[in-house]
Amino acid sequence: MRFFTVILCFASVCSAGAFELPAGSSQCVVGVADGWDSTHVTLSYFEKKGGAWQRVGGEWKGRLGSKGLVWGRGLHPNPGGAALKKEGDGRAPVGVFDLGGVWGVHKSVKKHPKTFYHQVTPRDLWVEDGSSKHYNQFLTLDHEPKTAWEKKAQMKQDDYPHSLKLFIAHNAPPNVVANGGSSIFFHIWRREGAAATAGCTTMDEEKLRWLIATVDPGRRPLYVLLPRAEYEKLKPVWKLP
Repeated sequence: MRFFTVILCFASVCSAGAFELPAGSSQCVVGVADGWDSTHVTLSYFEKKGGAWQRVGGEWKGRLGSKGLVWGRGLHPNPGGAALKKEGDGRAPVGVFDLGGVWGVHKSVKKHPKTFYHQVTPRDLWVEDGSSKHYNQFLTLDHEPKTAWEKKAQMKQDDYPHSLKLFIAHNAPPNVVANGGSSIFFHIWRREGAAATAGCTTMDEEKLRWLIATVDPGRRPLYVLLPRAEYEKLKPVWKLP
């Protein structure tokens, strides 16, 4: 069994008053939902030019968790006493997150040369078992899946919406919290956006492919997801786009 860590892990800032988006980031996807119980999100893409964030292109629609949103574990500080994402709660994690690698069933995808891409096989797993030391991590078996545990964790599914995905670094190594939520990605939406998710952010396939081709690991791409009221409150404090 081989274990991979494919995202850059950065120290987060713990003080809410001091937190700002990382200075080294110049790409940012922003998702704004109407409220904590919303399953819909409006997405935008920004680039930093001359020290200022500028929107590139127009807004587009996406879907979120079937139970709405909840604070997640990322770069941002969480409010004291706030409920945090848990495994299986059906909520999309709120906050600021690095974007990691790309997984898909295709032999190759259009992407930046430095973006990690792995063509998924039946031996590739993403661990959602909170009792495992490999929780919320990518594993490749050195054998065909045999046990029920291995088969349950297989990334390769007969499910087209999961055929291409970009990792959102929620609860990511090296600071993984057991049962704190796993397997959060951007991936293709179901039924052309008619269905909510288990906690991921989904969108039209064409838009997802554009996003994967656009993000550059050297520019530290981020995902900011917030309910509208929180976004308006935190935008000047966290220096959000």
